[in-house]
Amino acid sequence: MAEFGLTIKHDTGGKRIEIQCKHQNGLLYVVPSEASWVCSEELLHAHSIAGFFKELMGLGDPRIGEAMQRWGLYFRDRPLGEDSEDEA
Repeated sequence: MAEFGLTIKHDTGGKRIEIQCKHQNGLLYVVPSEASWVCSEELLHAHSIAGFFKELMGLGDPRIGEAMQRWGLYFRDRPLGEDSEDEA
């Protein structure tokens, strides 16, 4: 039986995020890139996903907002914590 939910698998050079429920099933690959080099390999997935959504929302395309709302997804960029530079 498949495991539902989010499962993060650590691979050499990146991460795979399995996203699965009874009605949907997908796999998100996160690999090092030009925008993610500043973050540790351990937190690469968090850095890339947050950065992607920040950039996506910054495009200002109403279709993006409509699609996210349709699926019940909302993203809000937040200020970095005081120790954020030390933990990069």
